[in-house]
Amino acid sequence: MRPAVIAATGLYTPPDSISNVELVQAFNTYVANFNAANQAAIAAGQIEPLLPSSPEFIEKASGIKSRYVVAKAGILDPELMRPVIPERPNEQVSVLAEIAVKAADEALARWGKPRERIGAVLCACSNMQRAYPAMAVEVQDALGLGGFAFDMNVACSSATFGIKTAADFVATGSADAVLMVNPEICSGHLNFRDRDSHFIFGDVATAVIVERADEAQDGERAGWAILGTRLKTQFSNNIRNNSGFLNRAWPEGRDLTDKLFVQQGRKVFKEVVPMVSDMIIDHAAELGIDPHALKRMWLHQANINMNEIIGRKVLGRDPTREENVIILDSYANTSSAGSIIAFHTASDDLAQGDLGLICSFGAGYSAGTVFVQKR
Repeated sequence: MRPAVIAATGLYTPPDSISNVELVQAFNTYVANFNAANQAAIAAGQIEPLLPSSPEFIEKASGIKSRYVVAKAGILDPELMRPVIPERPNEQVSVLAEIAVKAADEALARWGKPRERIGAVLCACSNMQRAYPAMAVEVQDALGLGGFAFDMNVACSSATFGIKTAADFVATGSADAVLMVNPEICSGHLNFRDRDSHFIFGDVATAVIVERADEAQDGERAGWAILGTRLKTQFSNNIRNNSGFLNRAWPEGRDLTDKLFVQQGRKVFKEVVPMVSDMIIDHAAELGIDPHALKRMWLHQANINMNEIIGRKVLGRDPTREENVIILDSYANTSSAGSIIAFHTASDDLAQGDLGLICSFGAGYSAGTVFVQKR
C-alpha cells in the first residue's frame, strides 16, 4: 500500500458577493408585498403573516456576514428571488464544470507537474447540474486529462469522502495522482423566500490533488501527508433536498419550491455536534494522535456555533481563530467546499511536522475526518 499526500489545492471564488444587508432588504420587500397582498386572509386567520428578517439575526444565528454567488441580480429581485443562469447548449461547457475547471487550473498550477500525470478525476459535490453525462467526465475532457472520472455525492461531506477515495486509489495503484473538484452552486437549491434558510449558502469551487507520497515534491511544495481517513453515515431526514427528475412523474401539478433545501436546524445541531466531536476524538486515538496537539482544524463551514463547540470539545479549551479556521463569515455555507476553502486559505503558514484536521459533516447524516501532517 502506497501512502498518499495532499499535494495542491485550488479555489475559484465568483466575482459577486451579497451582504446580509442586501439580502435582507430584498427579503423584507418580498415579505411586505406578500403581507399586503394577503391582508384579508391574514386578518381572517386563514394564513400567517410572514416575518421580516435582519442582518443581526442572520449573523447571530450563523456567523455569516456575506456570500459569493454566480448570479446576483435575480436573487435580489423581490419578484424572482432566485439566480438567473441562462441555459447553455450541449456543445458549451456547463456552468458547474466551468467553475470546477477554474479551481482545478489553480491546483494544477500550484502542483507544478505535467497534468498528464493525473490518472483520475472525481467530482464530489452536493448538487449535480444533471444526471448524466457525469460532471467529472466533462471536467476531465475540458482539462485534457486521461484516465477515468466519475461523480460522487455525499452532500456536505463529499470532499472528505473524495479525499478518502483518492487516497485509496493511490494506495492501491489505481492512479498515481487524482484530481478532486468540488463545484458548488448552492444558490440554485436555496429557497430565498424562506426566512430560516435564505441566508445559509453561497457559491464556490475548490480542487484538491492527491498523489503518491514518494513522487511528491520536497521543500515548499512537499504537501501534506494523509495520516488517516475515516467516514461515517447515519440516515436522517433533518436535512433534505427532494428536487429531482422524478418530481415530474407526480400525478398532481404544483409548485416545487418546497422540494428545495430544507432542514430542522435545532435537531441537526443537537445530533451532529456530538457525533462529529466523538468521531474526531476516536479517530485521533486510533491513529495515536493527541487531539490537543492539533495546530489547526479546517472544519465544515455551516454554522459558527457548531464549529466553536466542536473545536472546544476536541482541543479541551476554547480554540483561537488561527486554530479553528472560520471562513463562513464571507463565504457562507458552501457545502462540500467549505472545509477545503478553509484549508486552502489557511495552511501555508504551518511548519513541517505540524498536525491538522480536515473534517466535514452534513446531510445524510454524513461525516468525514482526514488527519494530515505538514511534510
